[in-house]
Amino acid sequence: MAFVITSPCKNEKSGECVEVCPVDCIEEGKDMFYIDPDICIDCGACEAVCPVEAIYMEDEVPEEENEYIALNRQFYEDR
Repeated sequence: MAFVITSPCKNEKSGECVEVCPVDCIEEGKDMFYIDPDICIDCGACEAVCPVEAIYMEDEVPEEENEYIALNRQFYEDR
């Protein structure tokens, strides 16, 4: 299981999450950041510093944000 970045990040892209990630699993996309689920070690550092509260554990993503689970995975599959 990995952390997932959801809609509050869209067009916000503060970047604190990237700075604190110990395994560099967060990358910037066109309009938001994405977490690589294969690299994420579930440390929670990114969640703690997100100023817009956009980051959740995959199994805790609010129902209305569930599409972002697939969007995060797709970002890395399309590369």
